[in-house]
Amino acid sequence: MTRRQLARHAGWFGAAVVLSVSGGEVISHIAHDRDSAAAAASAADANALRFVQVSDSHIGFAGPANTDVTGSFDRAIYQINTLGFRPHFVMHTGDLTHLSTPAQFDQVKQMMSGMRTERVFTVPGEHDSVDDQGRAYRQAFGADTVGDGWYSFDTHGVHFIALVNTLSLEKLGHLGQDQIDFVRKDVAGLSSDTPIVLFSHIPLFAMYPKWGWSTDDALQVLNLLRRFASVTALNGHVHQLFTRVEGNVTFHSATTTAYPLPKPGKAPAPTPQVLPAGKLQDALGIRTVKYRQGDTSLAITDQRLA
Repeated sequence: MTRRQLARHAGWFGAAVVLSVSGGEVISHIAHDRDSAAAAASAADANALRFVQVSDSHIGFAGPANTDVTGSFDRAIYQINTLGFRPHFVMHTGDLTHLSTPAQFDQVKQMMSGMRTERVFTVPGEHDSVDDQGRAYRQAFGADTVGDGWYSFDTHGVHFIALVNTLSLEKLGHLGQDQIDFVRKDVAGLSSDTPIVLFSHIPLFAMYPKWGWSTDDALQVLNLLRRFASVTALNGHVHQLFTRVEGNVTFHSATTTAYPLPKPGKAPAPTPQVLPAGKLQDALGIRTVKYRQGDTSLAITDQRLA
C-alpha cells in the first residue's frame, strides 16, 4: 500500500465500505453518498460479483451512545436497498444482537428479511452467545452450517469461508482445532489462483490484543492459505474502519450500525463512545464489495449512514 492509499484508508472512520473483488485482491474506495455508489455500480461489469458487509447492529442495546439502534440498523438496510444495484448477498459479521435473547434474534432476522438481496449470511459475535455458547444464535441462523456455525460457499469464482471465533474467549478470539481442520479440508481441492474471502467477527490479525482484538490461533488458518494468490479477511467487532496487509492477506475491519468504540489505546477500555449531537451517523455505515473475474483485487467502498 502506498503512503497516499494509507492516508486515504485512515480517513475512513465512520464510513460504509463497498468491497469489490477483482482478480483476487480487494480494492477499497469510499463513497460518500448513494449517487456515487450508483455511478460506480453502473460503470461496473454486469457480470461482477457485488456484496455488502454490515456489522455490529447490537439490536437490544440501550444507552446514551445510541438510543435507537433499531432505527440506525433500519437506515443501514434502507441504504443497502437503495445502492443502485441488487447485491448478490449481504454478510452480517456478528453482534447481530446485544444480549442474544430469542426476541432480539427474531427482531434482527425479521429486519434483515427486508434486505433486497439474493441471500443473507451471518457469523456470530460474542454478544450473540451470551451464557449459552451460541445455541440461540444457531437455532436462528445456524441452518446449513457445520460445528458451532462455520461454513463455506462459492460464487462468481470466489471461495468464501465464514468462521466463528467468539465462543471460547479467554481474552482473545479463538477458532479451535475442529474449525482449523474444517478449513484444511475445505481448501484442499482449490486451485491456488482461487480468490479466498474470510469472514469473522473478531479480527484474524493482532489489531490490539490488549483489548482482545485478535484471534490467538488465527495463524494456523492463515498458514493453510499461504499458497493462494489473494486472501481477504473481513471482520467486525472493533466498530471502526481499519486496513492491514500481511503477506498475501489483506484485512479489513468494518464499522458498525450501532455505536462507535475508541481507537486502539485511546481509552482505558473499548466502551461505547458518546458523540456530539448530530455526529453519530458519521461513525456508522455499511460496506460494499465488488469482484470482477480477471482483475487482481477486490474493490471496497465504505458508506456513512449520514
